[in-house]
Amino acid sequence: MTKSYDIIIIGAGAAGMMAAVTSAKGGKKVLLLEKLPQIGAKLKATGGGRCNLTNTLSNEDFMAKFGRNGRFMQDALRVFDHKALMQFFEEIGVETHAPDGFRVFPTSHSSQTIISAFEKEMQRLGIEVLTSQKVQKILHSQNSVTGVQTNDKSFYAPNIIVATGGLGYPALGAEGDGHEMAKELGHKITELHPAMMPLHTKERWVENCRADTIAKVELRINIKKYNKFKACGDLIFTNNGIRGPVVLDAAGEITPLLDKYGEVPLLLSLTKGMNEEQITKHLKDVSAKNPHINILELVTTLLPLALSNELCLLAEIDPQTTYGKISGAQKAKLIQLLAWTPLTIIGHDGFKTAMITRGGVDLKEIEPKTMQSKIISGLYFCGEIINLDGPCGGYNLQWSFAGGYLAGQLIP
Repeated sequence: MTKSYDIIIIGAGAAGMMAAVTSAKGGKKVLLLEKLPQIGAKLKATGGGRCNLTNTLSNEDFMAKFGRNGRFMQDALRVFDHKALMQFFEEIGVETHAPDGFRVFPTSHSSQTIISAFEKEMQRLGIEVLTSQKVQKILHSQNSVTGVQTNDKSFYAPNIIVATGGLGYPALGAEGDGHEMAKELGHKITELHPAMMPLHTKERWVENCRADTIAKVELRINIKKYNKFKACGDLIFTNNGIRGPVVLDAAGEITPLLDKYGEVPLLLSLTKGMNEEQITKHLKDVSAKNPHINILELVTTLLPLALSNELCLLAEIDPQTTYGKISGAQKAKLIQLLAWTPLTIIGHDGFKTAMITRGGVDLKEIEPKTMQSKIISGLYFCGEIINLDGPCGGYNLQWSFAGGYLAGQLIP
């Protein structure tokens, strides 16, 4: 006998599990399908396994971090903001806290705590969870969904929520199958680019600075049309480029530009926002107190040794000479490099290292008050499959949970 449900959810990640719990609490008969052998695989890897769930920003400030499309989520945040999320977890037995006053974690600092709590809650609510079930297509009749077909059977429901994620981390099941299903039903998928990932630089000197983490770096794109963009955070040099929070936040802006221009010039403020005038004064003051200090030692009062050495070489200055013995042109070049260090991005490792995807189901085709498709009745989207992504710091998980909560309410 064929079983039917009130709702079928495709994908047991953050958005899918939240949608399942919300629907079941509303008295709906819910089936949650996951193609991997276990639920929450990507959630488990989030934040290095520490699971930065959300942050404490106001809804207005939170939306602003998503750029011009951020206001799409105002209805979702109105009903399920960070306070509601923390209360939800408290109700299912997970304590949360914000040790830095901003980023919210489970007090265990383990994503497994979150997954286990969801498992327990879904069991309590009688949600049917089937793993190793890859959905091949969404069934529909005229302008309404009717069910799904998996690798070995069909399931029926008048409501389908697609929460399959993006293309990031294919090792954790991402392969864009949700995008294909959406396309088959008439939805437009915007261009897809890897985001939140390390980047490769043309400059080779970065590999000599791998031991250095530079705090409070400001990163700008040095292309006139895009120079309003900036990201701030810690920077880490790698053997072939850069990574760290500031890079993760900028990658989603940079990867589409790489496709367009082939390479993307950046400017990095590595000296905590000091301008040329402040740097000049600092170097003069330190060298006046100690006239015998060499240039390398002088620059290390601002930056780590390896990086200081590379910037001296870039300025064509002998690191062992003193400040008083270098020419005005050399001083100007060094100060300019200290204020804004240029780097050129030439590539990345693709979706295999991307934590999230830039692009997805076009927002214009989704009703923001319900997350329902404007094209086909009974079809809902939530999470990373939608064309909306934010920076590091709990933004993307909060959006997934809020979108899942709103979709799970099944508001007609």
